[in-house]
Amino acid sequence: MHLARFPRVRLAHLPTPLEPMARLTKHFGGPTLYVKRDDCTGLASGGNKTRKLEYLMAEALREGADTILTQGAVQSNHCRQTAAAAARLGMKCFLLFEKRVTDADDAYLNSGNVLLDRIYGASILEYDAGTDMNTALGEVADKVRSEGSTPYIIPGGGSNKVGALGYANCALELVAQANDMDVKIDHIIHATGSAGTQGGLVAGLKVINAGIPVLGIGVNAPQDIQETRVFNLAEETADYLGVPGGVARSDIVANCNYIGEGYGVPTQGMLDAVHLAAHMEGLLFDPVYSGKGLDGMFDLISKGHFGKNDTLVFIHTGGSVGLFGYQNVFG
Repeated sequence: MHLARFPRVRLAHLPTPLEPMARLTKHFGGPTLYVKRDDCTGLASGGNKTRKLEYLMAEALREGADTILTQGAVQSNHCRQTAAAAARLGMKCFLLFEKRVTDADDAYLNSGNVLLDRIYGASILEYDAGTDMNTALGEVADKVRSEGSTPYIIPGGGSNKVGALGYANCALELVAQANDMDVKIDHIIHATGSAGTQGGLVAGLKVINAGIPVLGIGVNAPQDIQETRVFNLAEETADYLGVPGGVARSDIVANCNYIGEGYGVPTQGMLDAVHLAAHMEGLLFDPVYSGKGLDGMFDLISKGHFGKNDTLVFIHTGGSVGLFGYQNVFG
């Protein structure tokens, strides 16, 4: 897998650390737990989207774009990192927010990621829940063109075959670290939403024949929808990498039992998991993605889903800035 043939602009602090979670391992009595610290990618306080943006922003520059458009929820980690990437590269940025969380308070609407979006100078447009956001992006792009600028549209979460290259690269990085540390990884676990992280990881791991299964803990869609979404992107990414047919449908596994009432809606399991990780390891996870992913992993450990002698790597996708948008829940 020769990723240097794809355009890339360096935005992230890489490699991110691979760290043991010794106290949590002891707390559960096994399996052995590690965390891949993709909350430490650096840009805009870090997060998994920075890996994707390295390839997406490079393509935008190659196409001569001067304006970046993307969309997400109000407290989108992806939008925060996109706004920062655009600022670093001297590009204008429009963020289209879908108001998916009902009864949102002032903290959710104005602090956390939203505050940083504004500081980075992004223009924010708001839409009601259920809006066709791809259509909205197209309409804004038309307006940008009519004003003499050149837009580049990044899909929600940066999740297309270009963005997924960031996590194909992460697969290489993680396996290299594990080899250097003599750590045999039995399972990789992370929160899965827009599919780019899981799709890129699975494609990358399959291309290098790593033999490590990936479990996505869903945050916004039923299992059949989520697995289909991930498979389609993983298959497309593998083809883009030059290995058509490299991913099988059976390689895609998502557990979507920890979503609760919906995307961005806190659950008691998420709250307990975030508090436990903070108290045991001094690590902060976010309430929308990594917190629910952590809840899923902890619950599956408690139910004996993994062997006591297994080694699990949880990919911390960042987003702790979003905790400030949920002050009423954590306060």
